[in-house]
Amino acid sequence: MNLKETLAISGHSGLFKFVSEGRNGIVVESFADKKRSFVPATTKVSSLEDIAVYTSDKEIALKDVFKTIFDKESGGKAVDTKTASVDDLKKYMEKILPEYDRERVYVSDIKKMFSWYNILQENNLLTFEEEVKPEEQAAGDQKPEKPDAAEAKNKKTKEVVTKEKPAKEKSKPKEKKTAQPVKQTVSKNAGKPKSFDGK
Repeated sequence: MNLKETLAISGHSGLFKFVSEGRNGIVVESFADKKRSFVPATTKVSSLEDIAVYTSDKEIALKDVFKTIFDKESGGKAVDTKTASVDDLKKYMEKILPEYDRERVYVSDIKKMFSWYNILQENNLLTFEEEVKPEEQAAGDQKPEKPDAAEAKNKKTKEVVTKEKPAKEKSKPKEKKTAQPVKQTVSKNAGKPKSFDGK
C-alpha cells in the first residue's frame, strides 16, 4: 500500500491522489468523484505516509493503524463515521488502539482517520505486503557462484599444478645421462693402458 501519493488537503474533505506537480502547486484527483483540480502551493497538503497517531509512550504510523483495522474487520469497513456518535467513535478507537493518547488525539482526528480508511477500502487500496529492506534486497540480488563454475576453476588450477611438477622432475635425469658417458670413457682408458698389450 503506497500512502506517499495519497493526500489529505486542508479545507477539503476526503482523500486525493497526487497526479503531477506544477509551477505554483500540484494537480490532484479526488477519490470520491475522480475529478482533478489544482491545489496552490500555499495550501496545506499532508501525505498519509507522514501521519502518525500519538500513544502514551510513542507514535504509531497511520498505515500500521490501518493494518490493525484491516485485520480486525477481516478486510471490511471500519465504523461508519457518518452515523456513529462521539461515544461510538471513542469506543471503536479504544478497540483498535487502546494505548492512544486521549489528550492529544481528538474526536475530529479519530473521525478523519476512520473516514480515510473507508475511502481506501472502497477503492481496494488496502494491500499490506511485507516491505523488503534495502540491505536484504541487495543481498538477494547477488547471485551465488554456481557449483559447476567453482569446480571448473579448481580443476583448471589443479591441472596447471600437475603439469608444472613433471617438468621439474624430467630436468634431473638429463644431468645424470650426460655425466655417465664421461665417467665410462675415463675408466676404460685407465684400465687398459697402451703398453699392456706389448710383450
